[in-house]
Amino acid sequence: MKAVTSITFVFILSLLLGSFSSADAHAKTGKRAVKDGSHIQPDNFYPRVKMVTSMGEFIVELDRRKAPISVNNFLKYVDMRSYEDTIFHRIIPGFVVQGGGYTAEFEPKPSLGTIFNESGNGLKNETYTIAMARQNDPHSATRQFYFNMRDTPSLDPGRNWGYAVFGYVAEGSEVLDSISEVETQYSMDLRAPDVPITPVVLQKVIILPAPTF
Repeated sequence: MKAVTSITFVFILSLLLGSFSSADAHAKTGKRAVKDGSHIQPDNFYPRVKMVTSMGEFIVELDRRKAPISVNNFLKYVDMRSYEDTIFHRIIPGFVVQGGGYTAEFEPKPSLGTIFNESGNGLKNETYTIAMARQNDPHSATRQFYFNMRDTPSLDPGRNWGYAVFGYVAEGSEVLDSISEVETQYSMDLRAPDVPITPVVLQKVIILPAPTF
């Protein structure tokens, strides 16, 4: 009986110590665990967001069924309001409108780690689709995204990894057309070409209510 009591006491003590350790770690970091985005409209395979820009608004429908990792990742940043007041920093007419990574002062926004490349999900880099931007490493996408302004099969997977599409512009594509035609220049701040002379600001991204049936 004493042995059982001792074991029970040790078990309870370990639980308490574990709780204190977790609390202590939280106190030291001052950070809470960031949810992965799957908690946002979890039963909605096709959530919609409204992108409010300095040049107008448009609506994007996301495809969580085919690109759950990319969609949840995107919604995570939206939920944190981390895309607010960022810019479309790379615009090439008839090709791409890219954003999500910099402020209007060209300060990089913090990312929350890389995600798996879902380019093999069957969605194509077609006109008005949204996809994850990345570096040469196929699994290096974090928070930046781009819109295709034409069908670009070269960005789809083949013998190599492609660029993961995770939705499309459902309404307001004419606004995106206007954005894609702004005048650009080489930016000394970003050390890159194709940067708008007058910043095109993504003022906010709003998660629209899920449809009710």
